Amino acid sequence: MKKEIVIQGVRGLPAAHGGFETFAEYLSQYLVSKGWRVIVYCQTNKNTSDRKIYQEDDWRGVRRVFIPVSGDGAWSSIIFDFLSIAHILKEGSKSVLTLGYNTAIFNSIFRVFGVVNLINMDGLEWKRSKWSIFHKIYLYINERIACLIGSILIADHPEIQRHLESRVSANKIRMIPYGARQIVDSSTQPIVGLGLKLNGYVVLIARPEPENSILEIVEAFSRCKRNLNLVVLGSFNGSNKYHATVRALASAEVVFLGAIYEKSILDSLRSNALFYMHGHTVGGTNPSLVEALGAGQATIAHDNKFNRWVAADSALYFRTADECAALFDEFLCRPEYVDKLRARALSRFFQLFTWDAVLLQYEELFIEYTK
Repeated sequence: MKKEIVIQGVRGLPAAHGGFETFAEYLSQYLVSKGWRVIVYCQTNKNTSDRKIYQEDDWRGVRRVFIPVSGDGAWSSIIFDFLSIAHILKEGSKSVLTLGYNTAIFNSIFRVFGVVNLINMDGLEWKRSKWSIFHKIYLYINERIACLIGSILIADHPEIQRHLESRVSANKIRMIPYGARQIVDSSTQPIVGLGLKLNGYVVLIARPEPENSILEIVEAFSRCKRNLNLVVLGSFNGSNKYHATVRALASAEVVFLGAIYEKSILDSLRSNALFYMHGHTVGGTNPSLVEALGAGQATIAHDNKFNRWVAADSALYFRTADECAALFDEFLCRPEYVDKLRARALSRFFQLFTWDAVLLQYEELFIEYTK
């Protein structure tokens, strides 16, 4: 009889949103190839579909269960999670991987029915500056609930592991990082189509929020003429005060491309840049930084314990706009140093972050704890 795992906490497959969706896609395909029965819960829009609740299909050997809900915000995600849990219990599934702890309060019922629930605890969501006090309290409470009710807590970074160890016994925690693909021989056609030049730009891929240091990076880059572009990916809203401030400080050499999710374009942008910018200050193993390592890309990163463990000696680090501006100057004056950091990036990637290594660790965990 095949071993079975249910994956919940993502929008759906194939991946079209963020790191958890990408991870779920790789993990589900890996497990199917190893003979597992995999079920993934997918959110769909109730307003644009005639699907009745709990419609299903087969996607590359994965059983997808679709749950239509109205809207696309936080409340709809909460409803989706609640309905997913109700269906999991109805089906009698015994082993679940929950990605994120945002609705851990609903997951509490798994304990009553003896369901093994392995929870990927993501980052320190309640510390993010974008949330209101109400949202921060809600997330903090759910993190504490997840620590209590989860069968095993998965941390994607040693610092997240240490944080969780302040909540529960270390025996209940497993550290498995996020993974990425190695980008090999990516096409230059997408960057040409965007009006960019090979090694004639640096790239920044992040949600435009204060905690991701977008303002500091754009301001540092724009202090003088650089004779290259800073390419910024992310969805900017003209009515958002922070977004407007970033745009106002940007020089003519800063290019805002909006949000791009197509893998071939992202691969091209990452691998053909002169170097990568990473300003994230909160979280664990950030997917964007790991993907930059997989592209063999030199990086300027915000100086914090999360980024330093991931990139190690393949990056240079800044804390302020002044330090960031100085690193721009250093990189542009020392092209040989960029090549050295690129080699270190690939070495670090192969050391810890290949999908093969990451997914094997998940499978071994599932074999140990699933029913």
